[in-house]
Amino acid sequence: MSEERPFKPLNIAVLTVSDSRSPAEDSSGDLLTARLEGVGHHLYERELLPDDLYQIRAAVSRWIAAADCDVVITTGGTGLTGRDGTPEAVSVLFDKTIDGFGETFRAVSFRQIGSSTLQSRAIAGVANRTYCFVLPGSTGACRDAWDNLIESQLDYRTRPCNLVELMPRLTER
Repeated sequence: MSEERPFKPLNIAVLTVSDSRSPAEDSSGDLLTARLEGVGHHLYERELLPDDLYQIRAAVSRWIAAADCDVVITTGGTGLTGRDGTPEAVSVLFDKTIDGFGETFRAVSFRQIGSSTLQSRAIAGVANRTYCFVLPGSTGACRDAWDNLIESQLDYRTRPCNLVELMPRLTER
């Protein structure tokens, strides 16, 4: 008989990266906040910053240094234009990359947008025992990432394995 495990709520920070959106127009940040709170997680903090490598890195660094922040999700700044630099801002902070996230995200995204998914530079990793997910800025991409990948991996009840059950071991040496 399968043992039912309890849900473990996490503290999740959400960062929207955009030069063109205001907080009132942040539909991707709104979607992620609604999704994470809707399943029982807690919004740790939410911020909207311009496409500036150092501001992005500073915000994410602050969250990964906080003992009570478990997850950081960024949305925006993952494209190929000159201003898009979220992957570069965040990836240098990773202790380990989660290569399967970007690969699987693009496979899920391919079903929605076809070959345009090759322009996605979505990534994930672990930094100072904090999971970091770097998502494209579109609401559809955030929905695909949360609904198909992130939600179940941030649920301790997901079998056969999930990211939450690894959290106590992330700082092992």
